[in-house]
Amino acid sequence: MTAYFLPYGHKQLTIELPDTRQVDHLLPADTPPLPDPDQAIFEALQAPIGDTDWRAFENAQSVGIAINDKTRPVPHPNPVRHLLNHLEALGFKPGQITLFVASGTHAPMSADELPRLLDQSILDRYAVQVHDCDHSPIAKLGETNYHNPIHINADFYNCDLKISVGNIEPHHFMGFSGGVKTAAIGLAGRATIAANHARLTHPQARTGVYHINPLRQEVEEIGRKAGVQFSLGTILDEHKQILKVYFGEPVAVMGAAIPMVREVFGVNVPALYDLVIASPGGAPKDINLYQSQKALTHAARITREGGWVVLLAACPEGSGSDSYEAYITEAKSHQAVIDQFQSGFFKVGPHKAMLIARDAVRVNVVLVSDLPPQVVKRWKLTPSKPELINELLAWIGTKLPPEARVAILPAATRTLTEIKK
Repeated sequence: MTAYFLPYGHKQLTIELPDTRQVDHLLPADTPPLPDPDQAIFEALQAPIGDTDWRAFENAQSVGIAINDKTRPVPHPNPVRHLLNHLEALGFKPGQITLFVASGTHAPMSADELPRLLDQSILDRYAVQVHDCDHSPIAKLGETNYHNPIHINADFYNCDLKISVGNIEPHHFMGFSGGVKTAAIGLAGRATIAANHARLTHPQARTGVYHINPLRQEVEEIGRKAGVQFSLGTILDEHKQILKVYFGEPVAVMGAAIPMVREVFGVNVPALYDLVIASPGGAPKDINLYQSQKALTHAARITREGGWVVLLAACPEGSGSDSYEAYITEAKSHQAVIDQFQSGFFKVGPHKAMLIARDAVRVNVVLVSDLPPQVVKRWKLTPSKPELINELLAWIGTKLPPEARVAILPAATRTLTEIKK
């Protein structure tokens, strides 16, 4: 038997597989972190890329900075600290700067959770507003080219200088995260998020597609119409260390970062697997099922029909969506979910049920988590516990052909899996 170690919440699970199995350990490319990330962030802020310049905003009176909520990793070091220092060096006073926590449709963070994102010294010095897509003040900016409403947090929109901060990595239907997405989706009203995500069944709404991905291109349009002038983006390794930092005009940042994201996170495999054992990457990637589902997408892409995906996701905060739970509990089956969405129904929250169903009708999905088994069963998934992982794998092994191919994805959320054409 050979032991493998996969992230699970804030710890690791050890799994054992027979030496007779063909096992591929699929990881992002081994890329060294920046030797001096603080200096790299400083230099990036000094020289923005793209058609933009700090001098154009020297008369600005207010600054809004969109930052990710607790469902995204916080880089080490946190570039927000350097951004704030740079803004003060430009002459902005702390009272002119507000940090906006981009919740999207997630449950807004409480005040006592904010130290998970920002040092207490920052919380003491700057205003922080946690966005609520249903209750925050909203600016209505017309429609996108897809005739979807543009509703953005009004306090953020009314800032003279607007900056979006986020990590750039593969995204299961947006193509890539980062750029203006933190602001355009994270600080949007529910109507905007729902209208954008309703197109996730489009054939180009998938991992690794940017220029012809309708969801991602609408995000860029929302960012332009909301007036987001700058984006600060980082590419991180599995330890949240910075591999590269980009700053400047948002589309220029994405254009500069995507080639490296493909190089670091892209993994081509020659053929489909019979069994894929996948971890979203540990906390906070597996904070709930809502986030962990992204790993399922990347794992199922390389699993044969009728094969198995074992998803190792602690999910300490449950599903992450009450509306998802209510919907999937009442649904008759995964196929019924797909049929309803194909008939024109769409709602944020239940859309996760559709994304899961697309994979669950094709492959067998087992969720290894800390959740009560009866809860997982209500979600139409097969439950298991971390302490039973090796018994589970031994049982699945009896269902596989002798020449079965097995893959392990320790960072499935960020691994851009593709079948080699």
